Amino acid sequence: MDIIRIILSILLPPLGVFLQVGIGVQFWINVVLTLLGYIPGIIHAIYIIVTR
Repeated sequence: MDIIRIILSILLPPLGVFLQVGIGVQFWINVVLTLLGYIPGIIHAIYIIVTR
């Protein structure tokens, strides 16, 4: 299941974080990072998926 979340995180980072932790602080941090730059959003999303 983590592979699917990682693939979704590459395509749309907030979706991967949402599937992992739901709507919370980490989700909103990822939305902001994705808006500021796509790559930071991807890095944060993969970090959240791998560490949880």
